[in-house]
Amino acid sequence: MPRVTRLHLAAAAAALLALTACSNSQEAAAPVATPHIGIAFELPDAKAYPEGIAVDSRSGDVYVGSFTNGAIYRAAKGGTKAEVFLASGTDGRQTANGLRVDNAGRLWVIDHTTGVAVYDTGTRALIARFDAPQADKPFLNDLAMTPDGDVYLTDSVRPVVYRVTPQQLSDAIAHGGRAGLDVFATVNSTKDAAAQSAPLLNGIVADTAGRYLLVVDMPTGDLYRISLDAQRAVINVTERGGNMINGDGLELRGDTMWVVQNKDNTVSRWKVTDDGATVEQQQRITDAALAIPTTIAHVGDRALVVISQFDRGGPMGEGTPAAFTVAAIDGI
Repeated sequence: MPRVTRLHLAAAAAALLALTACSNSQEAAAPVATPHIGIAFELPDAKAYPEGIAVDSRSGDVYVGSFTNGAIYRAAKGGTKAEVFLASGTDGRQTANGLRVDNAGRLWVIDHTTGVAVYDTGTRALIARFDAPQADKPFLNDLAMTPDGDVYLTDSVRPVVYRVTPQQLSDAIAHGGRAGLDVFATVNSTKDAAAQSAPLLNGIVADTAGRYLLVVDMPTGDLYRISLDAQRAVINVTERGGNMINGDGLELRGDTMWVVQNKDNTVSRWKVTDDGATVEQQQRITDAALAIPTTIAHVGDRALVVISQFDRGGPMGEGTPAAFTVAAIDGI
């Protein structure tokens, strides 16, 4: 593992989540009846501690990554058990965060210590790799894709969003399969110019028209809108009816956005209006069974939520985890 030990990985994850330990994100609207939470499928590794999830829209297959060993698991459409798709240590990777499958069937996998790797889901071959600047010891976290094929990635150490364009991917493939990540935008709070700390960026989504990104600051719950035009303007989004403190993974479908709030064992649903400048909470569920959820992806109307169990013998605490699973939530 390049320059980072397993202990450092655990400490980094614990530090990220511990920043929100004293937060109280229960200031939401009145609770609604809890939707049904079940098991979508099981993961094969007794120490998986999963973090990211991605759905292949062409096949319906679901990919899940392990934060603690870097393995990638794949569950076939409708299957109840996942298999190992890429083993721990593949291409030197010992951790996996954000995942996405693009329209060409390529799986993008973030290693938060180094960068993002791109795989062919048919052959499992590594196609390309984009390296993050190492000077500031990056913590790459999540990624989003726009309709034109651009990929955007958050960094939880530097308040920046990186971008990989289709042309950059083609160039990397043509020249040895490796390139560096370029910063697309810097995100600073527009609400509080005197803020003592930079945003700790986590989940990121792009609207279906490719006009803007929405990015959550995990400790504060602030949501930022980044325009994808030449100005790359950053604004604080107005949040109504609740908050996004401890916000981790995001999902956006049309004008509906889901927010996974990890330490609160919560999934909330929001309506996006005003061209991404305003969001309003419509539903919120909290359940201990979610056991530090990290992200969400829908297959049809079924929400799949990653259950990390980071606090059960993982990077956030001690104890013994239950079998690792991905939850299915109906009614959110």
